[in-house]
Amino acid sequence: MWQDDIRWNEQGLIPAIAQDAESGEILMLAWMNHEALTLTAQEGRAVYWSRSRKRLWYKGEESGHVQRIKEIRLDCDNDVLLLRVEQLGDIACHTGRRSCFYQRLEGQTWIAVDPVIKDPATIYGKSK
Repeated sequence: MWQDDIRWNEQGLIPAIAQDAESGEILMLAWMNHEALTLTAQEGRAVYWSRSRKRLWYKGEESGHVQRIKEIRLDCDNDVLLLRVEQLGDIACHTGRRSCFYQRLEGQTWIAVDPVIKDPATIYGKSK
């Protein structure tokens, strides 16, 4: 099987970078196990393994911010996935921002440099 070519870590996971298929912007990094990757390839939408919840996580299951898969790539060491996606709702981060990578190091301080598009309380019904 094609999944056998992947170098899974000790927990049976692989990091997956979600990238906007059109702009090239990096949206987020999450983890996938064998089942999550198989479902992602079959269903054409991002399914991750939530390490905190210890279960499969269909991206957008609560927020509606689904990631449609345009392409799945594997790096040269076979240990990192790149998902080229269409981000529905234009929000990938649970903080209500476009990208999870919204903090920039300035001197010795992390500064939030990207705006909140939608208040997470209105997305999830509670503060995240």
